Amino acid sequence: MYVFSIVLIVASNILYNICQKSTPESVNPMSSLLVTYLTASIITLITFLLFYTDENLVQSIKRLNWTSIVLGITIVGLEFGYLMAYRAGWNISVGSLVSNIILALMLIPVGVLFYQEGFAVNKILGVVLCLVGLILLNKN
Repeated sequence: MYVFSIVLIVASNILYNICQKSTPESVNPMSSLLVTYLTASIITLITFLLFYTDENLVQSIKRLNWTSIVLGITIVGLEFGYLMAYRAGWNISVGSLVSNIILALMLIPVGVLFYQEGFAVNKILGVVLCLVGLILLNKN
């Protein structure tokens, strides 16, 4: 599962970015997101029913907290942001890379402050390389 989860993330992200970049500019972004989330909802419901658990859907939903609602809000922001970035002219090979490098850099203090993750010298070097990479990626 350790390797499979990363492979799934990478494969899904490749298709995700291809789909976002390929969405017609003439389409209302919200109608695109609506169809996307309807599809995701149907697939999620089917997989919930296929994977047997000791509790039903209502019981499972009752055990959720605020995170699922906030995650739903942030996913809409993420999807809309990527769609708008590609419509604004970001290349598929650079837009995702720039946003993910910035994301990784922004998550460092979150990991250190809220999750007590370590931050050694080799990670500082990694941050420096990321910053140099951002400069090089955006240099004309």
